Amino acid sequence: MVDCVPIEKGLRRAEDILREGGLVAVPTETVYGLAARADDTAAVARIYAAKGRPPHNPLIVHVDGRDMAVRYADVSPLAERMMDAFWPGPLTLVLPLRESAGLAPAVTAGLATLALRQPKGVMADLAGLLGVPIAAPSANTSGRLSPTTASHVVDDLGDAVDLVLDGGACDVGLESTILKVDGDELILLREGGATIEAIEAVFGGEVLRPQGEAKIEAPGQLLAHYAPRKPLRLNADRADPDEGWLVLGAAPDHAGPMQNLSPSGNLQEAAHNLFAMLKALDEGPARRLAVQPIPTEGLGAAINDRLARAAHGSNLSEGEEV
Repeated sequence: MVDCVPIEKGLRRAEDILREGGLVAVPTETVYGLAARADDTAAVARIYAAKGRPPHNPLIVHVDGRDMAVRYADVSPLAERMMDAFWPGPLTLVLPLRESAGLAPAVTAGLATLALRQPKGVMADLAGLLGVPIAAPSANTSGRLSPTTASHVVDDLGDAVDLVLDGGACDVGLESTILKVDGDELILLREGGATIEAIEAVFGGEVLRPQGEAKIEAPGQLLAHYAPRKPLRLNADRADPDEGWLVLGAAPDHAGPMQNLSPSGNLQEAAHNLFAMLKALDEGPARRLAVQPIPTEGLGAAINDRLARAAHGSNLSEGEEV
């Protein structure tokens, strides 16, 4: 079984493994990431193999700050404003890739853009120690529930990872928001831990949504994603006895298994608990899962995005195309 060690005991070992082309599961404020050197083609290929990730789905590249970011992408004044306001933190920026970037081609899945983020904590520290960016999608089987604790990673990926750094439960619990910076416009590619309200307050304008059928430009855009293994239905005002019910706010009467994202209705607490509670219900005795309606403001938008993709993925037939 893969070693799982506290950050303070495993940091140098993690650096050595990454430097030599290995994989390390690393906690961030969002979720645990499956990390490899972004400039190592073989190591990045191991990420895709370990997750069973579709090759057309690009990766987020983690840096230790703006100075590292500008070596690999063209950073406009608007992108700098977003970095100043939200880095380190749960915001990924999709920027034009520099021709001289020298990253593994699979990182961008053949696109001319690069998804960059400076996370809080040890992932950025490791990028700084290595002197190169770190490619890291969520540390789970592709399409399944994202891991917010070290034990989630061990249960899912096991020996496909060379080391798991245990940093406890992730603070945010949802993946980063992803914005494409296109000239003077910001285009939302994925809802996440940075709210659109906060982004628009800094931007001073409206964040746009892709028009028509969105092409894959960043992680988390697949229709089926973040899915439990049991069928999941949304906006359930009541649940049957054989359903595990995920609720928010005052707990209703329910004869079956139930998890409460936040008894007080706090959306930040709900985001923090989302994947862990879905996993608990998915592993419990219920035959199906149901979720109460979730408000759409603030972090509720990102929670609803994850739940919609989870419901779609959980209801696909075995082997069905996403």
